[in-house]
Amino acid sequence: MSEAEHPFDEIELKRMRWRSRRGLLELDIVIERFLASDFDQLSVADLHAYRELLTWDDTDLLDLVNCKIEADAPHLQPVIDRLRRA
Repeated sequence: MSEAEHPFDEIELKRMRWRSRRGLLELDIVIERFLASDFDQLSVADLHAYRELLTWDDTDLLDLVNCKIEADAPHLQPVIDRLRRA
């Protein structure tokens, strides 16, 4: 994939990994598994969706991963599904 097709450079990807550190241990465990198994295979659209999920509050994101709430935005669902499987 060329740089033009992939707007996320190495620095931005590292920032996203750093921002993936959360304040809740349970959420950290899920996200660490996700980063190890799925992050490098995400499409550009999924990277945008994941970056949007990183703006969520920790408790809301944990509730989302634990199926206690659902996201209103369908474009987030592929990444949510991957997080839930992690």
